[in-house]
Formats: sequence, structure tokens, C-alpha cells
Amino acid sequence: MHAWTSVVGLLLASLAVDALAAAEVRGVRLWRAPDNTRLVFDLSGQVQHSVFTLTAPHRIVIDFSGAQLSTQLDKLALGNTPISGLRAAQRTPNDLRLVLDLSEAVVPKSFTLAPNQQYGHRLVLDLYDQKPSVAPELPPTRVATTKPVPVPVPVPVPVVTPTKPAAKATTPLSRGQRDIVIAIDAGHGGEDPGAIGPQGAQEKHVVLAIARELQRQINAEKGFRAELVRTGDYFIPLRRRTEIARKKGADLFVSIHADAAPRSSAFGASVYALSDRGATSETARWLADSENRSDLIGGAGSVSLEDKDRMLAGVLLDLSMTASLSSSLNIGQKVLSNMGRITPLHKERVEQAGFMVLKSPDIPSILVETGFISNPGESEKLQTRNHQQALARAIHGGVRQFFHQSPPPGTYIAWLRDSGKIARGRQEHVVTSGETLALIAERYQVDMVALRRANSLKNDDLKIGQVLDIPAATLAGRP
Repeated sequence: MHAWTSVVGLLLASLAVDALAAAEVRGVRLWRAPDNTRLVFDLSGQVQHSVFTLTAPHRIVIDFSGAQLSTQLDKLALGNTPISGLRAAQRTPNDLRLVLDLSEAVVPKSFTLAPNQQYGHRLVLDLYDQKPSVAPELPPTRVATTKPVPVPVPVPVPVVTPTKPAAKATTPLSRGQRDIVIAIDAGHGGEDPGAIGPQGAQEKHVVLAIARELQRQINAEKGFRAELVRTGDYFIPLRRRTEIARKKGADLFVSIHADAAPRSSAFGASVYALSDRGATSETARWLADSENRSDLIGGAGSVSLEDKDRMLAGVLLDLSMTASLSSSLNIGQKVLSNMGRITPLHKERVEQAGFMVLKSPDIPSILVETGFISNPGESEKLQTRNHQQALARAIHGGVRQFFHQSPPPGTYIAWLRDSGKIARGRQEHVVTSGETLALIAERYQVDMVALRRANSLKNDDLKIGQVLDIPAATLAGRP
């Protein structure tokens, strides 16, 4: 009898130790995106988990191994999501089951995230709406018939519902006179707040406000249409952002940020274009690495993109010879010049760095750093409506200047220019790596002598970033 009591005591002690070692689910946060719902479970430590679906009715089951549910939870707002309820049961001291009751079928995808500067361990569950055009390619889920344990669970934080983009208030354009489409990408979002200001201002909120104001201003001008890549507080992976821009038929991709620097004294706005050979300065390199890591912060999971980048290396190297990068530098310089009139500049020229969000070889792309949110003075300005409107006007002005000079064929702005209703203005070219005067002359079909004369060139030597005026004269013998 004494031996049996000892065994029972040892077993109870072992269970108590296991319970103490279990991680806690300390909170749940939720975001709704146009095509998915994201739940983020904040954990006190690492856990093992599995996810499977149930039907009739539709449910998602999450089994945590080595976890306990914290009792400090409130009711989670589930409006505008496919989740109708959330229940939980502590099946053993170490095994926790959460059940999501659904109003419709979804495609689940889950992954864990390691701690970062803002959060500890997390489990992310993405529920994709069942639409073939947006649902990701996922392995088939396990279907079970086990009924969930009906234990109600309160969960915190209200849902943030994305807003609809501002309507374009213009009359339809005739055939062959389409709008010039500007894709505006507000950086970060959802689980990824971006940089944090001294008083807690989050980059994701500041840049979305600027993006919405820029969209409003662009949409007020006939012949232009602005489309927001991110319309609310939710995360979009970096590669997906350029895909969205392409699907919207973008003629230009503008990514808006308000970053931080290791020194709080750093200040000033910057504009970046893609560099095929890395960053042009230590600041550019630091910022590019910080932005590229947001896929890990926000949820690309553990999938490495290294192989894809290597396959693209040759394309990106050739990109320095294409109109896309030249146009990016040209637009960027115009935007930067306009911004310099309303705010201090961090650098006087467009910088180049390997921002993943700019790696779209067919769409001119720029990244605008509106200021350093880590600087107390700039952080305060960036949160004001007046400064946000001024920044949007500067970006809008630079974009308008470029497209009035070089409108895409078939657009309303091209028709205005060709009919003499707007001034043609001078055509410019920003020199990129590997370009020669002969190649530039051939591309624009101008005589090299005229090209030298228009730019007061004593020889054919060019510098990267140099802006050339392109004369109107055509090559001899060509119409």
C-alpha cells in the first residue's frame, strides 16, 4: 500500500511539473483583410500545434501541445469575419483545444513566429475565404467528425475592418483614353506595426493615413486613378503587394513608409528606387534589410525566398538597362524635389537599395520614406493632418510632372499632350548602371550629337544618377 501511494504521488508530482512547464495562451488579436481573417495567439513560450477542419457545421480545431489557456481574456469582436464563435477546453494539464465555429468554409494556414522587439512567441492562424482566385495553394486538411467541447472562451481586442477605397468621381473615359493607374502601398499593417515612435505612434497607421490622402488627391484629377494596395489594418506579404498592383493594372507603384533609425536624431525624407547591386549607402542598406524582414514579422512563415531571389538575380541585373528603373529614378527625383519644399531631406538624391517590394521589373516603383518616426519632432509632425496632406501633395506633384512629360500610350493624359492641351515639357532620362550615351540615344531615337549638345557634354562619359535632357530631334534618316 505504501509503494502504491508513492507511485501515485510521483505521478501527481510529474503532472504538476508538466503543468508548470506548459506555455500560456495569453491573448488573441484579430484582423480582417479583404480575402482573409488573421488570428494571432500571444504565447508565453514555444508550443506544438496542429490544425484541422470539421464539417456539418464548419469548424476549425487547433490543438496545442504544452499549453494552457489564460483566464484573463475578454470577448473577441467577430463582426465581419467568418468566425461565429470561439470555444476552448483544457483536455489535460498540457493539452489545450480551441474550436472556431464558422459561418462559412475557409482554408486555414498556420505558422509560429519567434519573439521580436514588439511581441513574444506567437501562433498565427490565417483563414482564407474560399475563392479560387485568392485562396493559397495549401496541402489538403484533415477532416474529422469529433464534436468540439462546448466551453465558451472570452478573447480581447476589437476587430479592425478595412475601409473601402475612395470612389473615383470622374466621368468614364472614351476607348483609347484610359486612366493612368497609381498603386499606393501603405507599408506594414496588422501584426506588423512597422517602426514605433517615441510616444508609441505606429508606422502602419501613419502611412495608411498618408496613402488615403494621396489617393484622394490623385482621384480628384481626371485621367488618373489611384488604387490602395492595403485598405485597412491587416498584413500583406511583400511579394503579394506587387502582385496586387499588377492585377490593378498599375503604371506606377508607390510604397509609403515612415521608418526608424538607430539614432533618434536622424531626420528627413528620402526616396528610394531599386538597386541591382545593393544599397548605395549604409542607411539605405539598413532600411532595406529592415523592410525585407517584415515578411518574417508579418507572416511569410519559415519558407525561404532565397532560391527565388537567386533565380531573379539575372533579371534584376538587366533591370538597370530597362525603362522601368530609369522611370523609377526619374519619378523619384521629381517626388524628392517636391518633398524638399515642405520638409527636410535626409539625402538630396534618389537612393537605391534592394527593397523586395520594389522588385517588379515591369512596373516603375519607388519607396518614399516620409520621415523618421523615431525622431520625436518628425514623429509629431507625421501624425498631423496638415503635414500628411502636404506630403501627399508633394508625392502627387512629382507623379503628375512625370506622367505629363511621359504619359503611357493610350491614356487620357497622352491624348491631352498629343492634342496640345497640355505642354509637352522636356523629356528626361536618369542614367543607371551600365548605360552608355550610344544606348540612350538609340533608345530615344535621337542623334548623339544632338544629345551631347542638349546636355553640354564634352565627351561620352556618364555618371549614375545623372539627369539627361532628351532633345526632340530624331535620328537622321528616320521619320
